Amino acid sequence: MTAIGVRRLLAALACACALATWAQPVVRKATVRAGTVDVPVEIAVPAGKPPFPAVLYVHARRGYEDADRAHVRELASQGFLVVAPDWQAGHFIERWPRPHDPATEAGVEAALDHLRSLPEACRGPAGIVGYSRGGYYAIRLAAKRPAEIAAIATYAGHMQDPNAPEPDQLFGVAPEVLKIKAPTLFLVGEQDFELRRINIGRAFYALYERGIPTQLQSYPLARRAFDFRADATPEEKIAARHARERVKDWLARWTCPPKAR
Repeated sequence: MTAIGVRRLLAALACACALATWAQPVVRKATVRAGTVDVPVEIAVPAGKPPFPAVLYVHARRGYEDADRAHVRELASQGFLVVAPDWQAGHFIERWPRPHDPATEAGVEAALDHLRSLPEACRGPAGIVGYSRGGYYAIRLAAKRPAEIAAIATYAGHMQDPNAPEPDQLFGVAPEVLKIKAPTLFLVGEQDFELRRINIGRAFYALYERGIPTQLQSYPLARRAFDFRADATPEEKIAARHARERVKDWLARWTCPPKAR
């Protein structure tokens, strides 16, 4: 290759790197006030021209971790304006809490208010991505504020009150499932815990019977947290890519209609 060719190649690479950097979502931190509690939130803003479809991301009971941050950035790279509250940090809750603390719901709700107030946000209702316990927060919020929730997507979403007695865990779903109007996508690994799969299946049928748009995607050979496991199998890696595309298409279908832009 000639010297001129080398210079052109280097210039092209530099341009490509600059474009890649420019296209990355911008992530900033803030806090939202929920009563007397300050709840940390991360905000991921897509590249491009707003307004953007708004999405609330609600993490699992393991805590808000690097896997969640990567998930939030990926949603933003798909064109969604994302706010992710750390509902545990404001209340100094340790990772993996077994009981559900209803007081933490105020922080998630305040994060929704903050999301919808952002100047980059579409004026229509927001979507919610709920991971595991985050799915329970999603249906609670959707039942309380139905006009402001456009759609829900849950990964292994908890569809029963974690504080409910054992018979309810085995044979029922949360009462919010019988109230919500938001189109809901369920994603779950075929090898996830049986009780979680049962609850999700019952929630799917309950929504379908009520005429609520709903879909259930089950992934063969996939375990809990298949989309970010350190020991992910080849099948789980494929499932993770497929799940991200399903969620992107689901949220794009229901959030930020043209009249709200």
